[in-house]
Amino acid sequence: METSLFQSFFLIFSGAAVIATLALYTRQPLLVAYIVLGALFGPYGLKLMTNVDLISEISRIGIVFLLFLLGLDMQPKALVAVIKQVTPVALISSGLFAACGYAIGVLFNYTPIECMVIGMAMMFSSTIIGIKLLPTTALHHKHSGELLIGLLLLQDFLAILCLMILLSGDVGRVDISQLGTTVASLPLVALFAWLFVRYVLQYLIQRFDRFHEYIFLLALGWCLGMAELSEALGLSAEIGAFIAGISLATSPIAQYIAINLKPLRDFFLILFFFSLGASFNILLLSEVIVAAAILGGIMLMLKPATFRLLLGRQSEKTGLAWDIGFRLGQISEFSLLIALVAYNGSLISEKASTLIQATAIMTFLISSYIVVFNLPNPIAVRDHLRRD
Repeated sequence: METSLFQSFFLIFSGAAVIATLALYTRQPLLVAYIVLGALFGPYGLKLMTNVDLISEISRIGIVFLLFLLGLDMQPKALVAVIKQVTPVALISSGLFAACGYAIGVLFNYTPIECMVIGMAMMFSSTIIGIKLLPTTALHHKHSGELLIGLLLLQDFLAILCLMILLSGDVGRVDISQLGTTVASLPLVALFAWLFVRYVLQYLIQRFDRFHEYIFLLALGWCLGMAELSEALGLSAEIGAFIAGISLATSPIAQYIAINLKPLRDFFLILFFFSLGASFNILLLSEVIVAAAILGGIMLMLKPATFRLLLGRQSEKTGLAWDIGFRLGQISEFSLLIALVAYNGSLISEKASTLIQATAIMTFLISSYIVVFNLPNPIAVRDHLRRD
């Protein structure tokens, strides 16, 4: 029988409370616990939830809020400077990761188009893992936070380009007019956000700042409105949310908004990791396990080493370069979206899609362990590494 939305939330959050307790007692990362819970309750596990599409769609709001809060913690001038610095790093590293993914696909006899899609999926690192495991103090005060955010944003732009190629229905070609519209949309959306904040939102915030409920609603409306506008113009909802956040970053109310939205963000991110585990087809795992293990293992080693080398050549300190490399050592939630779009468009087989999903989950899990047990982060199981 199909579970209702209420029953789904009961299973997810009651189950998450239990498994999170066990994870803390056994000193395991909470992100891993949520993915395991999804696999256990999902349609390929105990079948307590047979349709996770709605939960997956709802969980995307968590990613949107994550980028909005990220924008609130960034100053525009600092962002422009760091993007100029990391653009060569992002382009070179993404090209190398794509070539590696393509080569592994060829090794395991996937079709040329499937190899191309596998390569695309390897290009990016996870915004969720990277930012959620980054201490808030690093966002405010540390150069490492600026570098990591700049790299993730540039990867997001590349991911949008890849999705446009896949959605065109002909891999290797892209709708030039649509691409032009998208490129032109970015500065227009940013200009609109700046003008609207300056002449409308700031006035409303100053006029009604005593009403905390109103400020909360205004922030939610601004975030989701900009996300929807950006998506309608060919950008992603995540980029729109980030622009919404950074347009408010200089406002005195920015940190108040950030503090109040964090619990809501975490609510939706739990749904994201649950849906990730629930949507994975365990039945096909035996067919892709060897390829996924090799591909995931290579990415887990290649990504930190590549970022260490490229950032080191830009005079970044060795420790800082390794820190960023390990935080970006997994593939991305965009990789899952690329697999879904390519599969729905009949560009790749279910086996190839499962390979990408298995590699994503594997790198998510192992990368989370590496960061949680070795680098400063908000959910570290060791007290000396825990940084909120």
